[in-house]
Parts: sequence; structure tokens; C-alpha cells
Amino acid sequence: MSCQLPSDFLWGYATAHGRLPSIWDTFSHAAGKIKDGTNGDFACDSWRRWDEDVALLKSSGATVYRFSLSWSRIIPNGGRDDPINMEAIEHYRRLIANLLENGIKPMVTLYHWDLPQTLHDRYEGWLNKEEIIQDFVNYARTCFRFFGDLVKDWVTHNEPLCISVLGYGTGTFAPGHKSNTEHWIVAHDLILAHAYAVKAYREGFQASQGGQIGISLNCQWEMPYEDSPENVAAVERAFAFKLGKLMVFITFTHINNGNGTLAGRFADPIFKGYYPDTVKELIGDRLPDFTAEEIAIVKGSSDFLGLNAYTSQFVMDGGDDEIHGKVKYTFTLPDGSQLGKQAQVPWLQSYAPGFRALLNHLWDTYKMPIYVTENGFPVKGENNLPVEKAVLDVDRIQYFEEYTNVVLQAVTEDGVPVKAYIVWSLLDNFEWADGFESRFGVTHVDFKTGTRTTKASYNFLRDWFAAHIAA
Repeated sequence: MSCQLPSDFLWGYATAHGRLPSIWDTFSHAAGKIKDGTNGDFACDSWRRWDEDVALLKSSGATVYRFSLSWSRIIPNGGRDDPINMEAIEHYRRLIANLLENGIKPMVTLYHWDLPQTLHDRYEGWLNKEEIIQDFVNYARTCFRFFGDLVKDWVTHNEPLCISVLGYGTGTFAPGHKSNTEHWIVAHDLILAHAYAVKAYREGFQASQGGQIGISLNCQWEMPYEDSPENVAAVERAFAFKLGKLMVFITFTHINNGNGTLAGRFADPIFKGYYPDTVKELIGDRLPDFTAEEIAIVKGSSDFLGLNAYTSQFVMDGGDDEIHGKVKYTFTLPDGSQLGKQAQVPWLQSYAPGFRALLNHLWDTYKMPIYVTENGFPVKGENNLPVEKAVLDVDRIQYFEEYTNVVLQAVTEDGVPVKAYIVWSLLDNFEWADGFESRFGVTHVDFKTGTRTTKASYNFLRDWFAAHIAA
């Protein structure tokens, strides 16, 4: 084909692994916290069925597998003076070695939300800057030491926005705190823990192991509901409170090039070395400051930009939602029509042009290689279907067809250095506060038996990447 992704382009799947006792185990066992009343004690059982999952990956043609290590498996009590679980070390090394034997690169996430419960009880976890940074860096060093000879792609945190805002702001995620102060502290401490872990890797391991390390940030493309100055300003605030400086606005009627002036609360400290003025002005002294020593470590503390992106939204000025910059979101256009196809989760409608715009925006703003570390679609009502119908996931195929094609356009037409596209997810799984109601997997999982059955989208992605990556 004349239009193809480069031969070293990586594509594959992502999952997350956890283990008792973490804050999510405690949270999911509390009454009323999980939408369907379930918990993640077994979920898709990848810990025991890992060999089946590697076989699924190999058969799909995937060249990368992003998965998370469990802090509470490797250091069950979490602390720098607590013992290491060598059984977990040996298990993960078997998995990683098996992936490599099958031609699949491991991309390893250190922290996917499962803080050891002991650390939360011992000193309030992410709210205690002095303790949590030392313990997280110790955990990271442990992983670099035991796995770094095999793993060349590391992610420190998955979606610090969700960890902080949903866990310590709205209370909808573990540990379930509701506060207008705590989530700013947690977000700040997550950035610092990330930066100090990267410093430890660069100073003690990177030269000998030859890997790279970064962070995965979640963001969607934001568009003004109508082209009023108030709504355009609202889009700028929305980006400032999520990710990064806005350079291009795309509306439902046209493309309008403009100059944004605001910066993002996670990406900008990491890539530019400062918090946005807009956030500082609105939050005031509740937003912690970086010391000169800290910002020197934070700035430039990622070798790539990991992006978790699923959707786009229209933004309107107004409202009292301080967490998102006092803006309101909608998928409904002024004429009453919808932006795209509705997923099972209320926060996701498909809109591939927004994904292309976001990729361009991130490259224009940060000039860092982009790894799409999550992208996917839970089909509405799929959980209510028998397996023989659930696997015929036409809406998911349509989503992936549209989104993979805009990745191709971003790379080949726009010159955006997208290095990888990783699907969420290989398997249906326990989807946090949604429980098992939302199925993102390209493989159906019977949560009673663990049986895996590939869906039509699994075959679509296998064939699409086979046709669109240069030999």
C-alpha cells in the first residue's frame, strides 16, 4: 500500500493487573461504591491465565503489550523497609520473558491506581509527600533492578488526573475522599513521585539497560460549543485543567487557527516546568508550589508523551465545577444532534477527527514522540448480550476503523511522530467504579469461568495493522 505506518510502529493491547490488599480492594468491597455491586477479586484472572493471554497477543499480530505491575504484589506492605515478594518477581519475569520469546515488546506501567492499603493506613498514602515519594521511588528501583534487563519501555503513572480528581476530589474512585483541597495535593505529589522515579532510572539504570521512561496522561479533544469568545475561553480553561496549552480550535463547522495562552496542570510541569497561570489564579494557595530543586527534576522528566484518549467534547462557559475550570461539557450540538456514536459509558462518544486534532496539538505544543497508550470503545448494551452476539461488535469495529485511520493520517500526512497505538483492552475486565458493566475488550470474558472468546474487532485490528505497517 502507498500509505503505511513505518515498519517500527508498535501496536498492541493494554491491561491492568492488581492484587490484595490495595485501596481498590478496600473500596470495591464497600457497599455502594461499584455500580453493579461487584469487586475485582478475580476479574479476568490474568495472573493465572497469563499464558492464554500471551497466545491471544501472538495470534493477533500485536508487537507490544502494555500491562501494569502491582505494587502490593511486589512489596505487599508497600514501604521501603518492607520485604519484597520474590514469588511475584519470578512470576513477572516469566511473563515478560514469554512475551519477548513471542516477539512482543513489554511496556510496563508501575502504577495503575492500586496503592497498597498499608501505605494508605500508615501515613495517608499520596497525601504525605515526604513518605510516598520515597516509597514509590524504592518500588520503582526494585522494578528497574529485577526487570530492567528485559523491559525497555516504562510508564510511571497511568492517568494522574483520574487518580487525584476521582479518588480525592469527587470520591468516585478509591480511596473515596471528597475534598476541594486534597486532589490538588495528590496531583502535585504524583508529579513529584513520577519525576524522582525517572531521575532514579536515568541515574542508575538507563545507561546500562538502554530503555526509556515516561508517563501516560489522559485527555480528550475539546471544542467550543459555539464560537463565542466565552466558549473559546472555556476550551482554553478545559485544556489548562487537564493537559496542555491549546494552539488549535476545531469546531463543528470549520477549522479556526488561534493562539492559546494557557498551559496544562500535568503536561506543562513535566515538559515545560510550570503550572498554568489560569490554574494558579483559580485555585490560589490550595495549589502546592514546586521548589526550585523540585522543578529542576520535574521539567523534562519524560522521554515521550503517553496519551490515553477516547473521545471529544463540546465545551461551554459556566458552571461551578472548579475541578475542570468552571466549564460545562456536552456531546449535543446546537441543532440537537449528537457528536458521535454513544458508548456504554456516558463520557464517551466516537469522533475520530478530534483524535487527529489532539495528536497534532500535542506534537505542536510539546514536540515529544507520542505513544497512544490507551484507546478503545465499550459497546452500549454489550454486557446484556449472549456471547454469540456480543462478539459481533460492529460499533467497536467502526470506532477502530475511524480512529486507526486518523492515526495513519496524523503520521503520514501531518508528520506527527506517533510511535505506538495501544488498544484498551485485550480483555473485558473489571472497569473500576463501573464494575463489569462496561466491556472494552476485543476478547469476551465470561467472568464466571474465565473463558476467553475473541470478538470480530480482534480480527479487524489484526488485519488492519497487517495491511498498514510497512514490512
